[in-house]
Amino acid sequence: MGRPTKRGSISAAIGWMFLLEILLFWIPFVGSFIAGFVGGRKAGDVGNAVIAVLLPMVVVAILLGVLATSLVGIPLVGAFAGLGGFMFAATHVGPLLFGAIVGGLTVDKGGT
Repeated sequence: MGRPTKRGSISAAIGWMFLLEILLFWIPFVGSFIAGFVGGRKAGDVGNAVIAVLLPMVVVAILLGVLATSLVGIPLVGAFAGLGGFMFAATHVGPLLFGAIVGGLTVDKGGT
């Protein structure tokens, strides 16, 4: 009956995951899973859900590296600070990524 509308967006998924992660941080595994699940549903499919989880993690690591370099003035120290921020984020992202994949898989595609 017309053009199919695009369901989901990466930016909406990132926003929902961020908001729910802030609100549910006190529930160790389940809070991150819920945030990822809702974000995965908002993303529309699994590929967009994975991008919505990993993109902020990489951006934060790069920003930490740039800011640390600008404060210290030694690029190698900034690179290690960025890597440390990336590793910190990577250890925290497991339940969020799992929830995003499950949420992306449960999206109704609207077809027959």
